[in-house]
Amino acid sequence: MGFAAVLCNIQAAFSNFEFVFYFSSLIFVIIVPILTMRTIAEERKQKTDQLLYSLPITTTQIVLGKYLALLVVYLIPLCIISFYPLIFSLFGDVYLLTSYGSIAAFFLMGAAFLAMGIFISSLTDNQGFAAGITIALILFNYYSVSLSEYTSSTMFGSLLTFYALAIVVGVVVRVLTKNDALAYGVSIVLLLGIAILCFVDSSLFEGLLPAMTETLSLLERFNSFVNGVFDMTTIVYYLSVIVFFLFLSVQSLEKRRYN
Repeated sequence: MGFAAVLCNIQAAFSNFEFVFYFSSLIFVIIVPILTMRTIAEERKQKTDQLLYSLPITTTQIVLGKYLALLVVYLIPLCIISFYPLIFSLFGDVYLLTSYGSIAAFFLMGAAFLAMGIFISSLTDNQGFAAGITIALILFNYYSVSLSEYTSSTMFGSLLTFYALAIVVGVVVRVLTKNDALAYGVSIVLLLGIAILCFVDSSLFEGLLPAMTETLSLLERFNSFVNGVFDMTTIVYYLSVIVFFLFLSVQSLEKRRYN
């Protein structure tokens, strides 16, 4: 990644270091599954998670311990890369505040993806399956805004898309949890919620899908930092995603702990 930073700036002939992270963001497809797929899935497969449960520590401490270990591994190369803006500044004008703001946002974005990966790893004992789902989730996050542009922005087109997504969510829940009642329940609640919203105000669905994907995409929100805007709402969003998926990971382990 450090070599890519130098190569990208030289080839593009600009000194805006923040663009390096924009072009390198797809690297999460490789990094996150490699780091997270064994985190909990392998423990469950080898039955060593029972040893963790026997220790005088809480499930929250177990998840946080694994997560902080991943953050340290992820942070090491970023610490090395943080010297690059200073090096580039010796040979031209570099916007240091923008560069280091982008590094901080890039770290938080990766931390959010790592939290997602830990949660997926907590749902299965197959690390290959965990890696595959994580890759699919990151790719969907990466291309969701572009894909949404190919769907109809009309009320009817958005409504059909959300109905399809509700069914897909139910299928994913069934595959991950092997709980038919939970899968059907999630799908039915989502379908009813969509129907109620459509009945109350159908105009809400006009252009809703592209707007929603742009709002929820971790990578799309990172663009504000690339453009030189330090967006605090994005920072809060990244932190919220981290807390949310770590909470789900704790709940997933708690369920297994007492079963």
